[in-house]
Order: sequence, then structure tokens, then C-alpha cells
Amino acid sequence: MSPSISPDEGLEPVELLSVDELRALQLERLHWSVRHAYDNVAHYRRSFEAAGAHPDDVRSLEDLARLPFTTKADLRDNYPFEMFAVPREQVVRVHASSGTTGKPTVVGYTRDDLDMWSTVMARSIRAAGGRPGDILHNAYGYGLFTGGLGAHGGAEKLGCTVVPVSGGMTERQVQLITDFRPSIIMVTPSYMLSIIDELERAGIDPRSTSLRVGIFGAEPWTNQMRRTIEERLDMHAVDIYGLSEVIGPGVAQECVETKDGLHVWEDHFYPEIIDPITGAVLPDGEKGELVFTSLTKQAMPVIRYRTRDLTRLLPGTARRMRRIEKITGRSDDMMILRGVNLFPTQIEELVLNVPELSPHFQCVLTREGNLDELTVRIERAEHATADAAQDAGRHVAGLVKRTIGVTVAVEVTEPGSIERSVGKMRRIVDQRPER
Repeated sequence: MSPSISPDEGLEPVELLSVDELRALQLERLHWSVRHAYDNVAHYRRSFEAAGAHPDDVRSLEDLARLPFTTKADLRDNYPFEMFAVPREQVVRVHASSGTTGKPTVVGYTRDDLDMWSTVMARSIRAAGGRPGDILHNAYGYGLFTGGLGAHGGAEKLGCTVVPVSGGMTERQVQLITDFRPSIIMVTPSYMLSIIDELERAGIDPRSTSLRVGIFGAEPWTNQMRRTIEERLDMHAVDIYGLSEVIGPGVAQECVETKDGLHVWEDHFYPEIIDPITGAVLPDGEKGELVFTSLTKQAMPVIRYRTRDLTRLLPGTARRMRRIEKITGRSDDMMILRGVNLFPTQIEELVLNVPELSPHFQCVLTREGNLDELTVRIERAEHATADAAQDAGRHVAGLVKRTIGVTVAVEVTEPGSIERSVGKMRRIVDQRPER
């Protein structure tokens, strides 16, 4: 049973707006943002003109669909600073992606942008159950990655005591959790599993720690993963969503009192769901690709940015702002085997229900002739015998066939044999030769 958290006062006035008041605010801010991008970013002028569009065409929120999309390729083509809408001297910080698949994507922030980011992050931590005075253990990576500094700024703005551990040094993470007794931890869910394993190796019952809230993001994770973490730690596990191109973490947040999807902070980020193939806008409730338009960003506004994340928009519950359903896949993480679409999170959900296997796994793609093959490598749980784990692996292969409809090989490996990540877990290993 997770600890109780009192829903005390402290919401921002904008969180209490009626839907009509929120839509009016969004339209006012949308007019400014689209004009700001068009007037100050050459890329947007060119893309609008090529699409036969103009800022004056946007007279309603629905008219946003008249404007062209922005993609990650656009950001890379304008590397490093050509997407900035203010003079570079007014940009007080830059962040960037790793650039492992090409040029990194660079994002910039004015002082006002950083203040807005801290505001939505503070709002997110509070929605997750954090309160002023809490000690927050921040194990997101610091540096060019937006996670560490984004969480740090929001936690300080809320009034928390921040422990800026960053990622890695898992033994030290455990020592500081034990010694400093934080009530909140922010980290990727896959690295949280590594911290739990280290607690157990150190002879510490994870359920005995001071942690009562975990705010997990930066990678897709399932509700089954939530249940596993909550059972092993006796804490609330809540989801946070963001991406550097839009602001960083803090675009949307799950509320601890409902845990039923992530409320988008719609006063700053306008969401759409589109058909990922046709680009047509889909009505709320239908699943598709998530698209964001920034409403208040100064240094680097984004207009209809395609996230590649697959979800749907739902009505508000704990807050009036709309929710996105928990994201469990990206269009660019989708594997297609024998015509069947498959996501790593579908494998995760099955693996977590088999006690003889650990949550640490990878999907290895190979090609035999013209056919793609998938091998799921899963570590044996430390308490399980080798024979029991092999039987469990065969069981998982059968579950995949029955529930997803595709044949995969399952290879059970020894504990600790699959690489650990202090950031996003590398779930897919693509060993297929280029065609």
C-alpha cells in the first residue's frame, strides 16, 4: 500500500480556469507564438509560404491545422542556432540531444523561458505529491540532457531541498538515499530498477527507505512497471512527460491522486493528435501521434512539432486541462515482424508478470535472408534456478505468440549480463544489415 498524500491547497490560478477561459487564453497566446515564429525564424517563414499559410490564417484553435508541421529533421537542418527567434545574445542557456543518429538538435532558452520551465516543473512535482520542504533526490543526468537541470529548477522553485546526484554511481545513490532520507526521487524507470537491485545487494529492504514518491520519465514504461516499482518500494510511482524540443521535462504530468494519464500544461503547450501517416488531426479520444505547439516560448518557439510519441487526448480529471494517455510506444520504436506491429513495452508487460525473470531485457533484431527475426534477451532473476528461468523463457515466448501474434526467440541470460543505463534504457538492439 503506497503512503497517503494530502491534497492540500496551493494550485496556481491557471490550474483552476474553466475550459472556456483556458481556450481563450490559448488562442491569445497562439496568435503571439505563431507570429513570433514567422517574423523571427527564417525556417518558419519559408515553410509557411511553401504551404500557402500565413499567421493571419489562424483565427481559431482549429485553424492551427492549416500550418505545416515541424520535425526533428528541420531542427537538424538549421543546426546550431537558426531556429532561434531572438538574438543569440539573449539566449542564456542551450541544451542539445546526444546526436548519436546525426547532428544533435539544439534548443535555447531566454531568462523568461527558464522561469516558465521552472514553473511547469514545480507544478509537475506538486501534482506528483511533492511539497515545499521535501528532500528531492535528482538522479536524472545533468549536462546537455534537459532532465537533470529541468527537474532541479522546478524542485527549487517549489521549495524542495535538492540533492543533485545525477546519474551513475549506483552504490553512492543508495548511500545518499539511506543517509539523506529523501521523500522524492526523480529518475528514469529503468534506472530505478537498478537502484532497487543495489539496495537489495546492500542488504537494505527497499520498502524501508524514506522514499514516498517517484517521478519517472524520459522513456516509455507500462502500468505493470508502475505496480512492480510500487510493490518493491512502498511508494507512489507517477509519470512525467517532456521532450527537449518543446521545453524538456514538465510538458505533462500525472497527478498522484488519480494516476490516470498525464495532464498537459495547456497554458504553455497546445497538444494535437494526428494520424501519423496522413497528418490529419484526430478528435480527442482517438489514438495517434502527439504534436505540440509552444504558446509562450521566446528563444525557440515550436509550431506543430511532431513528437513521434503515440497516445490519445482525454478529458481532464484531477485538473481541468486535458490528459494524454500513458505513452507506451513511439512510431520510430515500433518493430514490424511478419506484418505485426510490436513495441518493447508489450514485451515488458509480459516479462514483469514472470517472477523467474528479471525486468532487465533487450529486443535484438536480426535478419535471416529477407525475413526479420527478433530475439528477446532477458536476465534470470537472482533467486531463480537456471532450469526454472529457461522454462520461464519458453513461457514468455508462448505468451508473445498468444497475445501479440508473432513468433520470437527468447534467450535467458545470467543476472547482470545486460547493459545497465543511467539514462534511457536501450531496449532495441538492431543488428540487421542495411539493405
